[in-house]
Amino acid sequence: MTHSPGQDIPPPPTYPGHPVEPAASLPLPEHPDTSAPAYPGTPDGTPPPPDTPDRPLASAPAPAPAYPGTADDAAPPPAYPAAPAVTAPPPAYPGTPDDTAPLYPGAPVSAAPAYPRDPAPPPPPGQLGPAPDPLPGRPEQHPHQMDFEQRRVHLTARQRGADATALSRLLVQVPAFLCSLAVVTGFASAFFGSAAWLPVTVWVLSGALVFHRPTESFLARRLLRLRVPTPAERARLEPVWREVTARAGVDHQRYELWIEESDDINAYAAAGHIVGVTTFSLNHLPNGQLAAALAHELGHHTGGHAWASLLGQWYAQPAELTWRAIRAMSRFALRVARVISLPATGVLVLLFGCGLLALVAAAWMVLLPMAVAPYLLALVNRRAELRADAHAAGLGFAHPLAGVLHTMRAHEEARYAAAGPRAPRAAGLAKLLSSHPDYADRLQRLQPYLDERPPR
Repeated sequence: MTHSPGQDIPPPPTYPGHPVEPAASLPLPEHPDTSAPAYPGTPDGTPPPPDTPDRPLASAPAPAPAYPGTADDAAPPPAYPAAPAVTAPPPAYPGTPDDTAPLYPGAPVSAAPAYPRDPAPPPPPGQLGPAPDPLPGRPEQHPHQMDFEQRRVHLTARQRGADATALSRLLVQVPAFLCSLAVVTGFASAFFGSAAWLPVTVWVLSGALVFHRPTESFLARRLLRLRVPTPAERARLEPVWREVTARAGVDHQRYELWIEESDDINAYAAAGHIVGVTTFSLNHLPNGQLAAALAHELGHHTGGHAWASLLGQWYAQPAELTWRAIRAMSRFALRVARVISLPATGVLVLLFGCGLLALVAAAWMVLLPMAVAPYLLALVNRRAELRADAHAAGLGFAHPLAGVLHTMRAHEEARYAAAGPRAPRAAGLAKLLSSHPDYADRLQRLQPYLDERPPR
């Protein structure tokens, strides 16, 4: 059924059993409370008008609410915190006397530390670049302070030998050895008779004790007055010694390290395996200079100077002891003769002089070399020192060794200055008996190594 515009709508149909009443006569149900409820949020409970701030009109927007915390609602908001209107001074730095921040370590007082610079370009091949700047705050190292790291060691096939200096030392000691052999044979014949060959043979073979470790330990403690290093001293000494022996291609375990209580700069090479160093050298020298001193002593060992010197001294002991006994007896006889009478003294001197001349005439081939032997031995010792210096310089310790020699010369000059002008100095024949060359001579021999052109 369709409905066209303008056509009246018929009334709804009636239902059976329900009378039809007019719409106007139906009353509305009453509300339990005849009054309307109060509007929330208003003083009188009436709804707010449509133009209040709670419900703004589109044509009249309400102003923005006042900024909290301001006295005047129209005051502008505070400035943004990142850009304050007035720059306040920074707070005082705690712990400083003038309330200023401390300077950066290593920087000059009047200027801030320099900003890190770009790395310099690498130097051309074959040239050394500039030395790097020291790190700020780190104390400047001694120029002879070296960093020794563990590395592979290539041992040489020849660990020790006997150079020309060692052989010359043994040759110079031959006259003393023959005199000692005569003394030992005479005493053996007097006490053992026909079995005199036995003590003579034992004495000749006793030279092998130079390389006997327990005998060396006895010599180090009793004769040289050395001691075993403490754990702290060994921790300081071992890395340096390992570096020296590694450069030389020598097994470091073949030698024993010892300590001497002394305030001098010195080191020792004795017997077949003894390497000693003074406490002053251990505690005051940079490890580079300490390595140079140890390399010098290692040169004495590898060249055979140490064992040749001890062997010569050992075989010369009987002759030296006999000579000392003769001198002591002569002095005692002269004192007794002076007490008795003057003519007796003259007779005794005459007899002693004649006996000495007869001995010289009979054994001049032995006694004359023995008289010259001290000067020859001093010359050989000086030559051995120069060879040991060359050995240390050849291992790369020329500059530290030169520093050690300069320090030793300064200490010697300080001792002479403290002793005064009357302090005795070696001169003439006494200088010829010196076992070490002059410092000037040693430094002159090191000059080619310092100039990086070692002699061939």
